[in-house]
Amino acid sequence: MGFERYVLVTGGAGFIGSHLVRYLVRRYRDWGIVVLDALTYAGNLENLSDVLDAPNCIFVHGDIRDSVVVEGLFRRYGFWGVFHVAAESHVDRSIYDPVKFAEVNVVGTVVLLSVAMWWWRRHSDRFHRFLLVSTDEVYGSLGEEGVFTEESPYNPRSPYAASKAGGDMFAHAFFHTYGFPVVVTHSTNNFGPYQFPEKLIPLTILHFAEGKPVPVYGTGENVRDWIWVEDHVRALDVVFQRGEPGGVYHISAHNEWRNIDVVHAVGKLVDAYLGRSEGTYRRWIRFVADRPGHDFRYALRAERIRGLGWRPQVSFLEGLKRTVEWYLTHREWVDRVRSGAYRQYLKRHYSALLGSSS
Repeated sequence: MGFERYVLVTGGAGFIGSHLVRYLVRRYRDWGIVVLDALTYAGNLENLSDVLDAPNCIFVHGDIRDSVVVEGLFRRYGFWGVFHVAAESHVDRSIYDPVKFAEVNVVGTVVLLSVAMWWWRRHSDRFHRFLLVSTDEVYGSLGEEGVFTEESPYNPRSPYAASKAGGDMFAHAFFHTYGFPVVVTHSTNNFGPYQFPEKLIPLTILHFAEGKPVPVYGTGENVRDWIWVEDHVRALDVVFQRGEPGGVYHISAHNEWRNIDVVHAVGKLVDAYLGRSEGTYRRWIRFVADRPGHDFRYALRAERIRGLGWRPQVSFLEGLKRTVEWYLTHREWVDRVRSGAYRQYLKRHYSALLGSSS
């Protein structure tokens, strides 16, 4: 089946990527949504199980670092645009394997940019935008006051942040050197369903529910700015459609919370959901040695994207309630991810898709 246009979504089987794919598949029925994912540990095709059979969802198992695969996809589908979401994204993992983060977040991004620019130079009338999804962590750490703007200098303090900053720099260089129509977004911490269980909010939900220790770095005073993942993907669509080439857009709902307060909020919701006595969760909180290079606070000013008409729709506490309920009612998904069985699940249910390539 042919479509009016095709877009490429990298990392579409991950947390943010799967929410973006689901959004695009349902919103733009006349678009072909081509999902490219290497299905590493955080890539789970089950995250897309409700849209994989849609006529306009096309899954390709492949690596963004493989220029042959990427070029083949451009030749086959003639992409109108790219949503580059794929990334290694866990700070703790980056501390122990910085090379992997550089390979994926820098080299992989350069490969995509290079192939996309090659296509754009030949078909500029048919290529709209390359959107690179980045993070607030590239700016480094804030004190108790202040906020990062789109003009703030980069000051990455972890291997993860440095690798994302490197990819961003190449994107900006492609715009300034070649005029390539790229836009970069920086978002705050995302939360919601389908997030890998090693992350703070899902880990806290599951450990409280199971009566396991919940580790809190340092004294829990570190501050993060949180956004509901579906609000984030709506923002990505807005920037992709209406953002200025070469532009930078912050995506934030302005929900700053100390980590310890997030832990308490989750604990209260878990106790209530399970019908336990108020405060039961507290017995499982454990303060542990702080993480190396742990940034104190992140906060973004996000007025520029509001000028494009975007606004967050889900409050932090409402989103947190939905997230707690999702994890506690999707224990089969959780168990498959934790045990690694989700990989066998994929092979059984989606063997044809796993074998596809271009």
